[in-house]
Amino acid sequence: MPTATQASLSRRWLTVMVLLAAQVMIILDQNIVTIALPAIRDDLGFSQSNLVWTVNAYVIPFGGLLLLAGRLGDLISRKRVFLAGLALFTLASAAIGFADTQSLLLAGRFVQGIGGAVASAGLLGMVVMLLPEPAQQAKGIGAFGFASAGGGALGSVIGGLLTEAVGWESIFFINVPLGVAVAVLAWRLLDDDRGIGLKAGADIVGAVLVTAGVMLAVYTLIEVEHQGWNSPRTLGLGALAALLVAGFLLRQAKAATPLVPLRILFSRTVAGANLTQALMVGAAFGFMYFTVLYLQQVLDFAPAAAGLAFLPAPLVIASVSMWVAPRLLARFDPRRIAITGLAVMIAGFALFAQMRADGTYLADVLPGMISAPLGFGLTMPALMTLGMAGSRPEDAGVTSGLFNTAQQVGGAVGLAVLSTVVAARTAGLAEGGASEAEALAGGFRLGYGVAGVFVAVALVIAATLMRPRREAPVAEPVPAGVA
Repeated sequence: MPTATQASLSRRWLTVMVLLAAQVMIILDQNIVTIALPAIRDDLGFSQSNLVWTVNAYVIPFGGLLLLAGRLGDLISRKRVFLAGLALFTLASAAIGFADTQSLLLAGRFVQGIGGAVASAGLLGMVVMLLPEPAQQAKGIGAFGFASAGGGALGSVIGGLLTEAVGWESIFFINVPLGVAVAVLAWRLLDDDRGIGLKAGADIVGAVLVTAGVMLAVYTLIEVEHQGWNSPRTLGLGALAALLVAGFLLRQAKAATPLVPLRILFSRTVAGANLTQALMVGAAFGFMYFTVLYLQQVLDFAPAAAGLAFLPAPLVIASVSMWVAPRLLARFDPRRIAITGLAVMIAGFALFAQMRADGTYLADVLPGMISAPLGFGLTMPALMTLGMAGSRPEDAGVTSGLFNTAQQVGGAVGLAVLSTVVAARTAGLAEGGASEAEALAGGFRLGYGVAGVFVAVALVIAATLMRPRREAPVAEPVPAGVA
C-alpha cells in the first residue's frame, strides 16, 4: 500500500503530466500549421505573401505577452491565469476550424496566440514548484524540455498526417477535446492558489513597455524577409522596439515594485541561460523550417511523408531529455551538460550543411536529424535548470515567462537572419544558372552553416558567462500547486 508521501508524489507527477500536455498542445500549434500552409492557401485564397500571416498572427502576441502573463500568475493565481489562457486558446482553435475567410482565420490565430501565451507563460515555474526535490525536479525539467522541443518537432509529423488524411481544419479542431480534458484535470488537481497581490508587482508602465517592445520586435523581425534589413521601415521599427525595451529595463531599475525583480533580471546565470537558449532556439527554428522545405521542394516528399520524416527528431529529444538528461543533471554541473549538448548540435548542423540537390533522406537528412536533436535534448533541460536559478515561489511565473520570451524572440531573430541568408544565396545561385533544386540546396547549406555559427556563439556564452552550479542560488524547496 503506498505511503502518504508516495501518494503525494504520484499526485504531483500526475499534475505535472497534465501541465506538460498543455505545453505540448500550445507549442505544437506554432509549427503544426506550417506543413498545412499550401492547403490553407488553396482553400481560402491566400496570396503567397499573405500566407505567412497564418504563422505570424500567432507568433506576435505569443512572444509579446509571455513575460506579462507569467507575472500575472505570480500576482493573481497561477491556476486561474493558466485556465483562463487555456480556455481562450481552446475556443480560438474551434473558431479557426470553422473559419471560411482569411480575416476570420487570422483573427482566430491572433486570439489563439494570446491564449497560448497566458496559458504557457508560467508552466515551467509551476513544474519547478511542484517538484522541489532535486532528483524529481531534474526529471520534471527534462520532461518539460521534451514537451517544449518535442512538441515543436511533433507539429510537423501530426500536421502532415492530419492535413493529408482529414483536412487543414483538423489541426485546429483537435485542440478542442484536448483543451477540455486538460482544463478539467487541471481544475481538479491544481490548488486554488492565491498570488502575492497586484500591489506587489503590478508595474503597469513596465508591462506596457515590455509587451509593446517585444511584440514590435517580433513583428519587425518576421517582416525582414519582405522589407529587407536596410529598409527605413525595418530600421525605424527596430529602433522603436529597442527604445521600448530599454525603457522597460530603466523602469525596472527605478520602480518600487518592478515587473521583474532585479536579482532575476541582472543575474549572470539567468542572463547567460537565456542568451544561450535564444541563440540555440534561433538555430533550431531554422532546422525545422528549412528541413521541411528541403524534403518537400528538393526531395519531393508529400506532406504526410515529410511529417513522418521528422519523427526521429521528437523521438531522440524525448529519449534524451526525459531519461538521459535528468540522470546527468543529478550528477554533473548543468553548465557542462549544456556545453556538451551544444557541441553535439554544432556537429549536427555541420552534417546538414552537406546536403545535396540529388540527395537522399538516409544520407543527407537522417544523420543531422539524429545528432542535432540529440544535442538539443541534452542542452535544453540544463538551460532550464540554470534559467530558473534563484527563482522563488512568489516569482517563479515571471522567471518562467522570461525564459519563454527569450525562446520566442531568439526563434524570431534566428529565423529572420537565416531566411534572409538562404533567400539571398538561393537567388544568387539561380541567377548564375543553377537548377531550382541546386539553388535551393545551396541556400539551405549556407543556412545550416550560419545556424551552426549561432550555436557556436551560444557555446562560448555558456562557457564564459554562466556561473557553475555551486555559485547559483537554489530555488526554495516549496512543493505547491496540488490539492
